[in-house]
Amino acid sequence: MAAQRQWNDCGLTMGAGHSHAAAVPSGTAAGRHKSRLTGALALTTTFMAVEVIGGLWTGSLALLADAAHMLTDAGGLALALIAIRFAERAATPQKTYGYVRMEVLSALTNAVVLLLLTIYIFYEAYKRFLNPPEILGGPMLAVAVVGLAVNLISMKLLSAGSSESLNVKGAYFEVLSDMLGSLGVIVAAGVVMLTGWTLADPIIGAGIGLFIIPRTWILLKQAIHILMEGTPPEVDIALLERKLLDLPGVTAVHDLHVWTITSGIDAISCHLVVADMAQAQATLLSAQDAMKTGFGLTHATIQIEDQILREAEGELRL
Repeated sequence: MAAQRQWNDCGLTMGAGHSHAAAVPSGTAAGRHKSRLTGALALTTTFMAVEVIGGLWTGSLALLADAAHMLTDAGGLALALIAIRFAERAATPQKTYGYVRMEVLSALTNAVVLLLLTIYIFYEAYKRFLNPPEILGGPMLAVAVVGLAVNLISMKLLSAGSSESLNVKGAYFEVLSDMLGSLGVIVAAGVVMLTGWTLADPIIGAGIGLFIIPRTWILLKQAIHILMEGTPPEVDIALLERKLLDLPGVTAVHDLHVWTITSGIDAISCHLVVADMAQAQATLLSAQDAMKTGFGLTHATIQIEDQILREAEGELRL
């Protein structure tokens, strides 16, 4: 009875217990930069229309490619803001984590759209190599310079959030690619104006697409990794397991899982086998502290198991 009372005092039943170091925060990393995303969306949408008109007027593929990237930027930023709105919704019995994963789905959608768009740019560049169109270099240059300024402002707005949120990082990468695209259009316009060599335009357009592919691929892999419940890249799972095994009284660790719920929210769950259930509460507190201070994991679900009971159950199975 004394042992049973000790287990109950620790919040343990049947030799097991759960400890939640912290609930999922109501705000996400992307949510803290909502106003900056809104400003970047307003700038991008406004100038996108200018680039479309300019691209059709000048006949420039590089300018139209940059306008297309502006379109994906606008869509990506809009998706990011929609995802933030969903993420701010409260959890429900059916969705116990709420809607925070919408941010990851938004980043995944952005990456897929960018890859598809790049394929289209390559196709259009191929057609223009076969039949180069006439291009108006002067207006093309003017539009590109304004586009460069808009992209630099948007990058400044999103730079801080890109290191905190995968969703904001997706939007930042799109604006970064647009900024480099604007530089490419400026170069192409200069070549056309100075030499009349119109093939510079599709070459630059294809180059913009080549630049986007590796960065978009990285974003795509990161989003898929989170959706597959992969271990966060900054967490050394072998070191984490050793830290748990080094805790006084812990004899084994199993069912260890570390995953990312959404950007800035990582979680851990595991079973700790202990030799003395009387020390269960102290073991839980030590495990929580080790996860928080050593790995930044504040959302923890840790189950304590009695080594004697576990061994007895194993013998019964045999």
